[in-house]
Amino acid sequence: MKRRLLEHARFWRAECQRRWWLYLPLAGIWALALSRLFVDPQPQIPLLFNWTPSLPYRVGWLQPAVAPLQRGELIVYRFNGATADFAPGLQGQPLFKQVRGLPGDHISVQGRQVSVNGQPVGLAKPFTASGHALATIRPGVIPPGQLYVQGTSPDAFDSRYQASGLVRAEHVIGRVRPLW
Repeated sequence: MKRRLLEHARFWRAECQRRWWLYLPLAGIWALALSRLFVDPQPQIPLLFNWTPSLPYRVGWLQPAVAPLQRGELIVYRFNGATADFAPGLQGQPLFKQVRGLPGDHISVQGRQVSVNGQPVGLAKPFTASGHALATIRPGVIPPGQLYVQGTSPDAFDSRYQASGLVRAEHVIGRVRPLW
């Protein structure tokens, strides 16, 4: 077993030396993403890296959200939901989602189908991957200073669920302009 691990390590060392031009930029991108997105609350370098399937974009340019947000815009915000039971580490983490509902919009729920202003926006799953029950968001009007946000993946944890809820405008870090 030890010999096999040693052979594997030698192989990867030789591979990285042979194709350094490929692996060096990848290592730099990972280091930048981990140091800026997950640690620094106000990133000095405005590049945003999305490693989750919640949106189809992987890299974006982070800009301050000075003007009012519009439906369809991509944003990064600090999570402040009630997930203590199944995801305690999520509190305060930056999340990358799309604005689907603005203040004054009406949220309705039919079964597990969530709609904003009568337009279906997504189906809420009944359970997390770990088996915790998920309640859908309560129907009603989005109050001033809050947003309904959602990822494009059916597995995204977003405003469809009570545990995530609506996003307060003061938790928005900025707008995202997708690069690729």
